[in-house]
Amino acid sequence: MSQVSIEQSQIEEIAGGEFEREPVPKSKLKGWKSFIGMYAGEHAAGTEFMIGPLFLTAGVSAFDLIVGLLIGNLLAVLSWRFLTAEIAVKNRLTLYFQLEKICGKKLVTGYNLANGILFCFLAGSMITVSATAVGIPFNMPMPKLDDTLPNGMTWIIIVIAIGAVISIIAARGYDTVTKAANWMSPFIVLAFVACGIVALSQLGVDSFSKFWAIWGEGGEPFPGQTKFTFWHVVIWSWFANGAMHIGMSDLSVFRFAKEAKAGWATAAGMYVGHYMAWIAAALLYAVYLKSPEALSFLDNGNAPPVAPGPMAYNAIGVFGIIAVVLAGWTTANPTIYRAGLAFQAILPKLSTAKVTILAGAVATIAGLFPAFAMKLLGFVALYGFILAPFGAIIVFEHFFHKKAGIIKNYAEKANLSFNGSVFLAWAISFGIFYFISVQFNVFLSFVTLPAWILCGVLFLFFSKYLQKK
Repeated sequence: MSQVSIEQSQIEEIAGGEFEREPVPKSKLKGWKSFIGMYAGEHAAGTEFMIGPLFLTAGVSAFDLIVGLLIGNLLAVLSWRFLTAEIAVKNRLTLYFQLEKICGKKLVTGYNLANGILFCFLAGSMITVSATAVGIPFNMPMPKLDDTLPNGMTWIIIVIAIGAVISIIAARGYDTVTKAANWMSPFIVLAFVACGIVALSQLGVDSFSKFWAIWGEGGEPFPGQTKFTFWHVVIWSWFANGAMHIGMSDLSVFRFAKEAKAGWATAAGMYVGHYMAWIAAALLYAVYLKSPEALSFLDNGNAPPVAPGPMAYNAIGVFGIIAVVLAGWTTANPTIYRAGLAFQAILPKLSTAKVTILAGAVATIAGLFPAFAMKLLGFVALYGFILAPFGAIIVFEHFFHKKAGIIKNYAEKANLSFNGSVFLAWAISFGIFYFISVQFNVFLSFVTLPAWILCGVLFLFFSKYLQKK
């Protein structure tokens, strides 16, 4: 065995096979095809069955939806390719270990805890989605758009069973997560296409003008929902995964990439999932809105429920139930894997498998509460706003540390457990723009980018000042 092979084996033994606190060795790097499968599977998935219909509840117009999503998803792909993937292949570290080098152990512990919990809530919403499909044979009452608590024992049992299966898959590591996505994603994509085609037929659409008329000029949002304009769609779709790209969470994924151009693989997720699948899911909901049940909700001034399982079943039968279940899994699997990495950074003595099971348990508990799925548009906006500015710390340091004259990975080199420059930059940017959002009723996604930029600039400024002391 060569010296290089010996060193790589030692790294793998230390890191438990997932290289949480070491750069990924060359022997473990993956080609772009692995990332296409993973991103197509993760983003043509459970969230899409929720988000597509929620756009309809927000009263979007045809132009706002179709063109807005086209632009917003392109901006997301560019963010992954030229920020996340670029930095990931240079350092080959997880987000959590990279932040620890910059922020210090104490500060990054708080971030890791928040990040892991938010990932669990997101995964929990996908367990909720899968449960709406599994519950169909049991005649389970579906959660309503304004439901918060579990609606019965059947719901609880189904959610716990789904959560257990997903957690076991995620705990088996990155390779198993990517293999699961590669196996399931073609089936799920085919299901979305089939759902869209059947829904168009049920709506009597035989021309582009009739397709356009489904959304038309838009309308008033449903009770309790926010009105979405063109810019809402563009900015929200750009930052729907803001924590993953400009927030640098997917450093943990792209550290396995051979080259930065693997970042283009995210287009498979954005345009198969966040474009085609969102529109297909919206069509399913448009069919449901014409049903007597939905009309009775609207007549009483209530928003009709968004239940992906029954909507897909109505379109393509048992095939739809299976697709919704698998779609929830392919989103929850990598999300729980990421959450496990966050918790592992806090509890390094525990194996990755154990902390991933812990993350799966938290996600399963979250899945019991339908509110995380039913308020997904708002939750995703808040999630990105909280976490994305931490990514600016990594980005601004990586690209501008020489020009700014600051020391890279300062906490590691100065043996700091708490880098005040990072905390001040995040706290000020978060405080200013959250105040603006609340005080002036500004949609939270609109202030994510300004908060991200301000956080990065303030980090350079404070680092320049504090590192001289």
